[in-house]
Amino acid sequence: MKTINKLNISGAMVYPLIEGGKGINGTDGKSSGAWAKEGGVGTISMVSPTEVDFSGTIIPEVFHEKIRERRHREMVEYAIRGGISQAQIAHEIAGNNGRIHINMLWEMADSEEVITRVLDGAKGLIHGVTCGAGLPYNLGAIASSHNVYYYPIISSARAMAILWKRSFKNYAHYLGGVVYEDPWLAGGHNGLSNAENPLQPERPYERLISLRKTLVELGLPDLPIIIAGGVWSLSDWQDYIDNPELGNVAFQFGTRPMITKESPISDAWKMLMLRAQKGDVILQKFSPTGFFSSAIKNKFLSNLIRRKKAEITYSDSATDELSWLLPISPTKAVYINPQDKAKVEEQRNLGYSMIKETPDSTLVFLTPDEWLEMQKQRAECVGCLSQCQFSSWSRANGTTGKIPDPRTYCIHNTLMNIGHGGDIENNLAFAGHNVYRFGSDPMYANKHIPSVHELFAALLEGK
Repeated sequence: MKTINKLNISGAMVYPLIEGGKGINGTDGKSSGAWAKEGGVGTISMVSPTEVDFSGTIIPEVFHEKIRERRHREMVEYAIRGGISQAQIAHEIAGNNGRIHINMLWEMADSEEVITRVLDGAKGLIHGVTCGAGLPYNLGAIASSHNVYYYPIISSARAMAILWKRSFKNYAHYLGGVVYEDPWLAGGHNGLSNAENPLQPERPYERLISLRKTLVELGLPDLPIIIAGGVWSLSDWQDYIDNPELGNVAFQFGTRPMITKESPISDAWKMLMLRAQKGDVILQKFSPTGFFSSAIKNKFLSNLIRRKKAEITYSDSATDELSWLLPISPTKAVYINPQDKAKVEEQRNLGYSMIKETPDSTLVFLTPDEWLEMQKQRAECVGCLSQCQFSSWSRANGTTGKIPDPRTYCIHNTLMNIGHGGDIENNLAFAGHNVYRFGSDPMYANKHIPSVHELFAALLEGK
């Protein structure tokens, strides 16, 4: 196996092995500090990071305000305090080894404020900022003003060219690298565009070659490309290492570090991943962000799939095709295709008696309990996203102008739940498509949970 050589990342020579940032409670100061201690790049998730006080006690995220805008401010302030406390933990564990990065979902509402204030409050403790889920045009300006390197997450050469021309060319010095995240294999939110078929994955090699050619054209021939999404073992990527066509590359591991002793996710979530079979991870578009995402198929995801399959078209007025009158509430009736009458009765007989409209002039079916829970979650919305299909929240305008979409879910609620010991069947469980490999990897035999030290050593050996 080819030896992986150290690379200059965020101003230091480190192993080009990077802990993926993931989302709520996917990584924290302990996991990222342990990763950096091994000489790699640890990454703290800045998506509602858990606040820890001076004694090491976790301070839960609790909202007291009754007005959503004020709850939103509570969420932002909690994220800032949590991010600073987790950076301090990571720094202490790393002991000046490796690098510490933070990762932010760019579409999180007020993501720029969170990044800025965490960098202010954790000055000198953070070496790089990674951002995905959107085009982070202002990332270069924020990072450069703090003398910190930045790493956009993209899924195509075109996205990188747009970012460079519109913004990054003005902040080239602190552009530390670009993360290419495979949109078909990565866990969590993916950058699959409308022009790409979710059922027809493309080989990453050709897309990476295209990205390197674009970087050369932009005058960035040596900029590291961080390969992410579907990365399990370096032995799978031998043709990519020391490849003159690809140039400097690093590797980001998202799913595999989730099962370590230092990983903050619950033991139940770890066991779910250890049991996963090939095909258990589904690429779907139920996220209220509007992005594709990958998660393990459980009761939560299965119910969203059922809801989507039962969806029917309606109209407020009769048409040739939509001519059968269907009452959907005590005060409203709509017109549907007569052929859908059987589906309506089937759903009602199964207990899905609440019929709700979507922004796309379709109807979906919920149980009364599901509808009550949906109303409760919308009433408790904290405005976590810049705009949200589930609640119709918009950070810019207060509302998206569309009705709330009952085909999706409150992402803050479900990720907070599963990330802090909640039900693994009735919450969203993000994972990459290679999660099934835990079952055949000798490192995890007999449900063994390795330490970051064990995992990192194995990765260097190509295991």
